[in-house]
Amino acid sequence: MTTTYVAAVENDEPEMLRDQFRQLLRYRRIIGAGIGIGLLGGAWLGIASADTYVATSQVKLRAPTSDPFNPSISQDKTVNMGSERQTALSSSVAEGAAKRLGWTGTLGKLQKDLQVTNPPQSMVLQFSYTADEPKTAADRANALTQAYLDLRKKEWSDQRDSMLAGLVKQRDEVAAKHDAQEKKVDRMKEGAARDAELGVKANLANRLIELEGRVSNYRALDMTPGTIIRTAVPPGYSDGPSLFMSLSLGGLVGIALGLLAAWVRLVFDPAPRSAGDVARAVRAPVLGTLPRGATDALLPAEHADARVSEEYRSVAFRLAYDQRFGDRRRLLVVAPRGNNEGAVAVASNLAAAFAETGKDVLLIEADLRTPTLAGRLRANSTGAPRWSQPIDMSGMDDHGWPGQRQLSVDAGESGAFGLVPGEKVRNVAGALTSPRASRLIAEADSSNATVIVLAPPVLAYADALALVDRVDGALIVCDLRSAHRTDLQRVRELITGAGGTVLGAVTHPPSGRGGKGAKQGNRRGGTRGRSERPGPPDQDPEPAQVIRGDGSDTVTLRSVRLGDR
Repeated sequence: MTTTYVAAVENDEPEMLRDQFRQLLRYRRIIGAGIGIGLLGGAWLGIASADTYVATSQVKLRAPTSDPFNPSISQDKTVNMGSERQTALSSSVAEGAAKRLGWTGTLGKLQKDLQVTNPPQSMVLQFSYTADEPKTAADRANALTQAYLDLRKKEWSDQRDSMLAGLVKQRDEVAAKHDAQEKKVDRMKEGAARDAELGVKANLANRLIELEGRVSNYRALDMTPGTIIRTAVPPGYSDGPSLFMSLSLGGLVGIALGLLAAWVRLVFDPAPRSAGDVARAVRAPVLGTLPRGATDALLPAEHADARVSEEYRSVAFRLAYDQRFGDRRRLLVVAPRGNNEGAVAVASNLAAAFAETGKDVLLIEADLRTPTLAGRLRANSTGAPRWSQPIDMSGMDDHGWPGQRQLSVDAGESGAFGLVPGEKVRNVAGALTSPRASRLIAEADSSNATVIVLAPPVLAYADALALVDRVDGALIVCDLRSAHRTDLQRVRELITGAGGTVLGAVTHPPSGRGGKGAKQGNRRGGTRGRSERPGPPDQDPEPAQVIRGDGSDTVTLRSVRLGDR
């Protein structure tokens, strides 16, 4: 796995978008599930619509008129297409069609597959009927169309007959009055009275002529409600999309659905999904992204993959060229919360990497609650570098840590580095802030010295904050899967608030303790003799205390992998 230096970039929207898209691709299972759902939906659509046929008929509507060529009559003003469409979908039309078809089912079932539309800017109703058989679709479409025309013609005819009956009745009444008035006038003599009665007779005659004209007009009306301009015929092919088209459409919809689900998952995922997220959270560069298994071993020689050692070396070089660290070379290695194995592995491997460059390295285990490094590194007190041994012990405090116990760790080809192991004490805060601890960290002020301090997780204990002001900067080690962005931001705020500086971060995938690397470490660490009884698994072996100058200063014990515990 190749790692690149990732700087903390703020307000770089294109880079953030690219990074977010790369993060979306991490949710391959969600995207794959979306594609699978889309393909299943497409397959169902293709199969369900394979035997679907649609037959269509069209009717051009018109209003009853005695003169269809009269330009003064606007048909679109006399016919309401919305009302006509509702009439076509009514149960009365379905009832008429059922009689034509000999339908024995319910009217609702017959109407269910009918669709009536009105093309824009037209007086045309389009009847579309969907059925499993082509001929069935055509027959039902034609039956419904004809039933609609019959219903509208009957309605218009009934309305005309009703109005015509009223006009005829009025006409008969006026005719009777006219006849009576005519007889009355005939019996009268010439004079003013007769002239008045003649005027009444003339008015009745005019009214009679008017009513006769209206009756004639109504009788002359063409009551045809419309003309069928397209008769439904059995369709020659299925109306639904083909199976290939359905699968293609389902795949596209599935991709969109999967990306949407992945984006929602990403938005609500508190864990940083990339080095860019970590850099933005801690406002410092990501100095390295360790490959899988990089935290399973504590020393470079124990890594089966050479890339892991190279990655630790690159992190060490990046720190060395940071002016904030390079002046005095005092580094605090911490994790946000939870498991501290990643920070332990990074601290010990960085110590070996700095030792390989010729530095006099002192690794201080400031974890006084669960100290484990002495047993896991199998350090030897006889080989402690003399530069790391205290000269003046008269001012040592009584907190119990750090004491005179300084060990040496053989890192193989990388060389050796000093180790001040942690010890359980009653007053952890007092031990970490004691003058002895301050003088021990100040060892880095000497020429060619480097001090690395390993502290417990920051959000679990405040121990690391007690050491922040005595180091040049902090290195945050986090697991991309378990760490939260808010935790990283909180760690940065605590460190900077305590007067420290975050030099950068190192990310790593979840550790694979107990895997292949651990087994190889067990073989490399040797085997117990048959007569040797193993000690309790929860107790770290005590390094032998040897009086210096007895000739054994060059003896060091082997180191084993994390999996040996």
